[in-house]
Amino acid sequence: MAIFTLTQLEQAIRAGWGVDTCAPEDVPDWHAGNPARGQCGVTALVVHDLLGGDLMCGEVHVDGVRTDYHWWNRLSGGLEVDLTREQFRPEEIVTAGTAVVRPPAINRLRDEYELLRSRVLAALPAPDPGGPV
Repeated sequence: MAIFTLTQLEQAIRAGWGVDTCAPEDVPDWHAGNPARGQCGVTALVVHDLLGGDLMCGEVHVDGVRTDYHWWNRLSGGLEVDLTREQFRPEEIVTAGTAVVRPPAINRLRDEYELLRSRVLAALPAPDPGGPV
């Protein structure tokens, strides 16, 4: 079993982001100065794969109108982990989140998710060959 820290996971995720892992609707706003833009869904799924817990979803509002949804994680101990929180502009307000059941299949953003997941797994420490199978 691979053992890694939350810091190592965060570094691997951030290094894995690119315009090719961004949600298509956010591609026009994605740039190297804001690499978290459009990465919340795929990032939350990868964190969930590796750490479990709950997927959290909140609404993004601008001037009181919902414009999008935002995804992050709540780990089993209750710690909320939002690795894409800095993507939002000052006028974009994220509401409190609710736990959401993970869908049995990933249809939307499947290619982006699989690409980010493969990059993250490649960047994390290799599993211990003497560990459990």
